Amino acid sequence: MKFFIDTANLQQIKEAHDLGVLDGVTTNPSLMAKEGISGYEHVINHYKAICAIVDGHVSAEVISTDFDNIIKEGLELAKLDDKIVVKVPMIKDGVKAIKYFSSEGIKTNCTLVFSAGQALLAAKAGATYVSPFIGRLDDISTDGLSLIEDIRLIYDNYAYETQILAASVRHTMHILECAKIGADVMTGPLSAILALLKHPLTDSGLAQFLADHAKAAGQ
Repeated sequence: MKFFIDTANLQQIKEAHDLGVLDGVTTNPSLMAKEGISGYEHVINHYKAICAIVDGHVSAEVISTDFDNIIKEGLELAKLDDKIVVKVPMIKDGVKAIKYFSSEGIKTNCTLVFSAGQALLAAKAGATYVSPFIGRLDDISTDGLSLIEDIRLIYDNYAYETQILAASVRHTMHILECAKIGADVMTGPLSAILALLKHPLTDSGLAQFLADHAKAAGQ
């Protein structure tokens, strides 16, 4: 399973990259705003800065909601770097745009997916990635992980090449359950990735090893 980090924070992206496990980045207008990134040129330069750090795909989201402007905006984003994946919302004109981008060889990420039916449409249109938001489903007392299972079954039934990008991942159990189900990618905060490092027996075992070494060395 690929690990993407869901942020626009360059320091966190670099930290995840330096850890050696980062496969890509996802962003959205809300994450950009959180970092104080606004205005066309500022946003474009920020995407370029992200691409300079990572080796994998970087999802850059359009803010238009009509077909013509989604296409215009997506083409501009795609020209920035070969790593760019145009992130398009799951709406009627978004699906039409995904079909167009697919025909032009432009990678896409269909975002704001909350049902298996939406994921099926995205795959039919040729999306590179589909992003079901499992954390947000959990927030409304719906099992987000069951959606990942349903999409995995449907995609495997018909050999769709669209990759399942589990989004809105909140914690380590989300990551591990997605890995068990067979999500192709997970995207979440740096904190969730780093939390995978932690186990109390690792900490106590290391402390004991170091204490025994110090004792044997007469320190």
